[in-house]
Amino acid sequence: MLLKVGDRNPLVAFFQFVLKENNYYLGSIDGIFGNQTKEAVISFQKSLNLSQSGIIDDELVKELLPYITVPTSIPYTYEITNIVIQAILYKYNFLQMQNIGKSVMQKDINCIKIGNGTNHVLYVGSTHANEWITTPLLLKFVQDYSDAYSKGENIYDKNSTELFNKTTLYIVPLHNPDGVDLVNEAIDTNSEEYLNAVQISNNYPNIPFPEGWKANILGIDLNLQFPARWNEAKEIKFNQGFISPAPRDYVGVFPLEAPEALALYDFTISNNFRLMNTFHTQGKVIFWKFLNYNPPNSEVIAKEFAKVSGYSLQDTPYASSFAGFKDWFIQNYNLPGYTIECGLGVNPLPIAQFDEIYNDVLGIMVLGIWL
Repeated sequence: MLLKVGDRNPLVAFFQFVLKENNYYLGSIDGIFGNQTKEAVISFQKSLNLSQSGIIDDELVKELLPYITVPTSIPYTYEITNIVIQAILYKYNFLQMQNIGKSVMQKDINCIKIGNGTNHVLYVGSTHANEWITTPLLLKFVQDYSDAYSKGENIYDKNSTELFNKTTLYIVPLHNPDGVDLVNEAIDTNSEEYLNAVQISNNYPNIPFPEGWKANILGIDLNLQFPARWNEAKEIKFNQGFISPAPRDYVGVFPLEAPEALALYDFTISNNFRLMNTFHTQGKVIFWKFLNYNPPNSEVIAKEFAKVSGYSLQDTPYASSFAGFKDWFIQNYNLPGYTIECGLGVNPLPIAQFDEIYNDVLGIMVLGIWL
């Protein structure tokens, strides 16, 4: 990594946020590395008796880790997510991280593990690219839960030590790193991957680019890739006109074709999860069923989730009823699985909604590892 005067990208905005939070930067968070940002970097370097280059490189990032908290006011990218994860791991040595697979562009799909209980639970975010606000949502929860546990305090209304000892929670905060980078303009516009995405988008001119992009970088919708009546999903989506790689709703050539979907599938198969929540946007609804499957306690838990969040319980609309991760989890294990549609509006939801969304779903995230 090397950031210097003249650079413009989301990563610059991230470091502006970090420096501002720590009173080194007084300017606006605009993602433009100007002289004011350079002076802030120099001030930070000076405070630690470092070489005062005014440049952000990998060595400086290591020095910044103790000062980083989860940003909740800026767009996220793969690189920002990884730095935030490093900072959380630096502060809380009881956390663990593992790589569950790689994206099309060979970016790691990482998972954070917290707790040591026999009850294993999985949370997933940013399966859909323009629903990236679910990444900071999950990272903020990891931070708050870890902080509460380290201090022996409650999170929500539950004892964090009891939660930690009861449940081992696995969180995949960024399932679709390439797609999120595309939406948030963190992919080189001259790269083969970007130009291919533009061509795909041109075939679907009614979907805005890049903000309408949900798929992985190859135009495969990851939440239509699981072996849960996949052929029905294919028929529905083909009838809707999604017959080739698309910004959304293309099921692919066969189930688990996309490496991101296969990674999550393999990870789930290799574990013994008793409950799964996958976080999406938008609608303020909880989808809790797949066809006529009715896993034990699933409806009871769903009603508790609805109670603490104010979200409504709904059956998944028929046109979206097949080949999702939740659908496969319920079909394969007959265990509770939920799609939590956070917030309300047009995707990507504005980051200004973050606090409201987090407050709404915090109870769900806590109850998911308590019940």
